[in-house]
Amino acid sequence: MSQLFGRTLREAPAEAESANHQLLLRAGLIAQLSAGVYSYLPLAWRALRKIEAIIRDEMDAAGAQELLMPIIQPLELWRETGRDEAYGEVLFRLRDRREHEHVLAPTHEESVTDLVRRTVQSYRELPVTLYQIQQKFRDEPRPRGGLVRVRQFIMKDAYSFDHDEEGFQRSYDAMRRAYANIFDQCGVPTLPVEADSGAIGGKISQEFVFLSEIGEDTIALCPQCRYGANTERAEFQRGDPVQETPLPLEEIATPGVTTIEALADYLHITPRQTAKAIFYLADGAPIFVVIRGDLEVNEVKLANLLGARDLRPMDDQAVAAAGWTAGYASPIGLKNVRAVADISIPDASNLVAGANKPNTHLRNTNYGRDWTAEIVGDIGSAQAGLPCPRCGEPLETHRAIELGHVFKLGTGYSEKMATTFSAADGEQRFPIMGCYGIGLERLLAAVIETNHDEDGIRWPRSVAPYDIHIVAIDADRDEVRALVASVAAELEAADYSLLIDDRDERPGVKFNDADLLGMPLRLTLSPRSLKNDAVELKARNAPAVQQVARANLLAATTAAFADAAAC
Repeated sequence: MSQLFGRTLREAPAEAESANHQLLLRAGLIAQLSAGVYSYLPLAWRALRKIEAIIRDEMDAAGAQELLMPIIQPLELWRETGRDEAYGEVLFRLRDRREHEHVLAPTHEESVTDLVRRTVQSYRELPVTLYQIQQKFRDEPRPRGGLVRVRQFIMKDAYSFDHDEEGFQRSYDAMRRAYANIFDQCGVPTLPVEADSGAIGGKISQEFVFLSEIGEDTIALCPQCRYGANTERAEFQRGDPVQETPLPLEEIATPGVTTIEALADYLHITPRQTAKAIFYLADGAPIFVVIRGDLEVNEVKLANLLGARDLRPMDDQAVAAAGWTAGYASPIGLKNVRAVADISIPDASNLVAGANKPNTHLRNTNYGRDWTAEIVGDIGSAQAGLPCPRCGEPLETHRAIELGHVFKLGTGYSEKMATTFSAADGEQRFPIMGCYGIGLERLLAAVIETNHDEDGIRWPRSVAPYDIHIVAIDADRDEVRALVASVAAELEAADYSLLIDDRDERPGVKFNDADLLGMPLRLTLSPRSLKNDAVELKARNAPAVQQVARANLLAATTAAFADAAAC
């Protein structure tokens, strides 16, 4: 440790809010260069390399082949798929001296598809799954949470190509099993949940999420049937609609009543009996959205339904410019309105909605009779307490961090990029693709978030920078140096990795740093050890120190790691 680059801190910097971010900084694992850009110091890099090794073992066992693709990609590839616009400002763009446009890769679907179209000609060359562990770049507008959302990061990304659906399902299932094994070996509990595919594409995808209050995502879970989905995609039961005989429209005065809650109180009804209007700009065009009053709009679902790249709420000025009356609006009687309705609306009878003039609402509005929408679809946001779409039990919602994502891409990329192979019948067909990503820094952060206490990190051995932390007391004394050298030689011969605190520091400082750095096992060597011919042994997750005879040290060390593995 006298030669280790980096230093520990007694207090975490003020900007670090989560436990893992605080500990990453306090333990001297990372250093911020700029917003969302970090250096990984030697201890963190050793942990990341061990995570890489776990990932490589599982990818190789699943039949994937490792390669390395360029970080700099021609922008033309992204234009082939249209993702230059889908990613927008998230893409880092650059021009070379010849004025050719390039991007710094946020992901490699285009590159790997181009590689396959240049290489694979026949179905006999399929299936193939290719993977890399590579730097990625995304110009995130709001980097946050330490390593949770950064602008430069390390990703394991894999891509499978199959000649038929049956083969693709085998490739996909192999990756899902590999992911479960990876997270299990790293000591991080994860859940596979349904997810929105976002800019990657494909109709079906699953995230492997780590439940944590520091997470950016919200997950809907059913404790009864174990249904789980990111709320960007989650479904729910809306309940049987209140179906009544449609009644005549009735205009009612509602002075100063501009919210659903206030409207329900004023009329002594439930929010479920109202129709709520929300206004958006979708790629610059105004959109009038209607949903049942007790529900909320899911903007990801709405953007997907519209095929919109940019969706944002309209401000009061934009609403007025569109000719709508905020707080009292409905599509009834309006012309040239692009309206979108949630699936909760068409079967509901006699809802209260705006009358399109101040201080006035309409009773008994009915879809189909009084108005229709250009598009009807599921745009509702799953909330805690709403019925599970499968079993009807109340859903729970939890914050979570996405650690891995697996996608069923189908033939979207291969068709757009004219990537074909010769099938057994001689016909040219498009390969069926899947892609599979794991963020290594996020996984490192999740390991620490899962495995820590008030004193510091508690590394699982599988990803710990070192197996054993040797604390040498009076390390400058010749006899202590000799004891340390003897113990180190014995343990290294048994394939244990060692971090030796040989610094000229007080014992209390050394013990505090040992707890902060959190290696699985701590050995204390001191003049007392020499006198008693014994070593102090303490597992990081154990409350007590053991006195172990020097002659039994190797056996006791092996037993301590076996006990930790059993736990």
